[in-house]
Amino acid sequence: MAYIGAQPRLGNFQACDAITTSATTTFNLLVGGTAIFPQSAQHCLVSLNGVLQAPISSYTISGSTIIFAAALTTDDSIDFITILGDTLDLGVPSDDTVGAAQIKADLISGTTALAAEPADTDEFLVSDAGVLKRIDYSLIKGGGITEADMFRLTAETGNGTNAVISANLERVDDATFSKIGTGMTQSSGVFTFPSTGLYEVTASPMILADDDANAYVKCDVSSDGTNFDEVLRANGGNTGETHIVSVVQSTLVNVTNATNFKVKFSTESFSNASRLMASSNFNQTTFKFIRLGDSQ
Repeated sequence: MAYIGAQPRLGNFQACDAITTSATTTFNLLVGGTAIFPQSAQHCLVSLNGVLQAPISSYTISGSTIIFAAALTTDDSIDFITILGDTLDLGVPSDDTVGAAQIKADLISGTTALAAEPADTDEFLVSDAGVLKRIDYSLIKGGGITEADMFRLTAETGNGTNAVISANLERVDDATFSKIGTGMTQSSGVFTFPSTGLYEVTASPMILADDDANAYVKCDVSSDGTNFDEVLRANGGNTGETHIVSVVQSTLVNVTNATNFKVKFSTESFSNASRLMASSNFNQTTFKFIRLGDSQ
C-alpha cells in the first residue's frame, strides 16, 4: 500500500490504568495491574484536566513511572495515558492473525541445527486434526532396535532327548561384541525377556551328528511361565554318517508380558557320540534375541 509522506510506524497501543492524583509529581504506570515501560515520553499521549500535555516539557518518563513538571493536587484529573508502543515494535499480534504469509521461508533452515538426538522432553509441533499441538519426543521416537543380545555355549554337550541346555551358557564377551538395552536374563537355561515387544529368536547350533543320529535343537516358548510349546527346530540331518553341520533357524515371539514369557532350548535325538560343538573363545552354538518393535 502506498502512503503520502513517511509510512506509518506500527506500535503496541495500550491504555494505562486509571490514576488517582495526589500532591506529587510521580505516578506509576500500569496496564492491567502490571508495570509498563514506555520507550520514551514521546511514545505517550497524556491528557491532564482535558488538556493534552507536551512531552519533555510537561512530563518525562523514567522506567515505569511518569514524572510531571509540577506537582499535581487531588483536584487534578489524569484523563488518560496512552502508550503508543516502541518504534518498530509490532507488539503482541492479535489471536489468529499470524499466517503462513507472515512466516519467513528460511525460518527453520536459518536456525541453529540440533547436533544430537533430541532429549525425551524436547517438544515438536504437530497438527492434530487441524489443531496445532505440542508433543514430547519420547512419545514419537522409535524405529530403532532397543534390545539385542546373544549367548553362546562354552562347553560341548550331548544330553540325549528333551534335555534343556541349562549349563555352560555365557553372554558373548568378545572384544567387538556389545548388546543393546538391558539384555536377556537366564537361569538354568530358561531365558526371560527384558521388556514386552516382538522379538526375533534365533538358534544357531553347530551339531556333530554321529552315524545315523537325527540330532536337532528345539526352542520352546512359554507365555505363562509354566507351560512350554515348541516353536523352532534346528535339524542336523540324518545322512547315515558322522558329520558336522551348522544350522540357523529363527522365529518371532510376541512378548506381551515380560514376566511370564520364557524361552528355553533343548537337544533332541542326540544318540551315540552326537553333541553340540562349543567354545568360550568364539561362537559355535549361539542363541540370539532381537527386539524388532512393540508387541502386537
